[in-house]
Amino acid sequence: MNCLCYSGIKLLSGNSHRELTESIAKILRIKPLDSEVKTFSDGEISVNINESVRGCDVFIVQSTSTPVNDNLMELLIMIDAMKRASAGRINAVIPYYGYARQDRKSKARDPISAKLVANLITAAGADRVISMDLHCSQIQGFFDIPVDHLVGMTMFRDYYLKKFKDMNNVVVVSPDLGSTGRARQLADSIHSTVAIVDKKRDKPNESKVMNLIGDVKGKTAIMIDDIIDTGGSIVNAANAVLEAGATEVHVCCTHGVFSGEALDKINKSCIKELLVLDTIAPKCEGKIDKIKYITVAYEFAEAISRIHDGRSMSEMFDEPNVRYQ
Repeated sequence: MNCLCYSGIKLLSGNSHRELTESIAKILRIKPLDSEVKTFSDGEISVNINESVRGCDVFIVQSTSTPVNDNLMELLIMIDAMKRASAGRINAVIPYYGYARQDRKSKARDPISAKLVANLITAAGADRVISMDLHCSQIQGFFDIPVDHLVGMTMFRDYYLKKFKDMNNVVVVSPDLGSTGRARQLADSIHSTVAIVDKKRDKPNESKVMNLIGDVKGKTAIMIDDIIDTGGSIVNAANAVLEAGATEVHVCCTHGVFSGEALDKINKSCIKELLVLDTIAPKCEGKIDKIKYITVAYEFAEAISRIHDGRSMSEMFDEPNVRYQ
């Protein structure tokens, strides 16, 4: 079915990040769907849709962030509600995809929870998924429906090209071996060099720096990661880079989970500035000076517009400075 035959865009928001939904709606010059997503006294989720969605192109905006299971269940129930209301197409817009770090069996009898979540979203009735900076890009293959994978790299690139005039004095640092590709992409886009922190992880959310590969002495370091959770790993890596001779350490990440004492650790750390995208509702905006947020509303609004109109998504990546007009 050609997407141009849908009667219009309907934007439905869960409770995980209503501010982002409202920003996307403002850019698209539409109003969010008149709806209520709340809970009964026993904790069960209730969804009330107060206008027709029959034949419409519905985009459900919901990050599966903390509380992860509540937000995931909200998403599934909203998808089911749209399916039973005869929506023309149901698009799950998941800026932050929870359970993404459980993407493989690292030891015997481990679940692959990222695949399970993909199955649940598909079984609920979603026709398409739009997400940003999946922890592992192969998660796209866990779905049997189209997945549009947006990237936050261009926003980091544009920010740092404006912030630092002399890229010869800047080095991009990967906080671990798994983020090397991400660091190299950013380094290539800003014409900088790369260094890698080699760390050992004995158990989840705990790591120990073993080696530093590359030259950081006398340079401004930009450390890039996709997710910052408890903050311990990124703070340890920043300390190692500073001890190796870097003049200052800047950090950027797509998803600021910030669980436990993460914000306190970051605030007390040697990190000069932490740049975060608002795929997850900000927990500390205006409270910690060194943490700065950039909105992803323009990227998702552009993606929604292109999907609805049947236009190419790859052009978004060919033209990284695009903003929805």
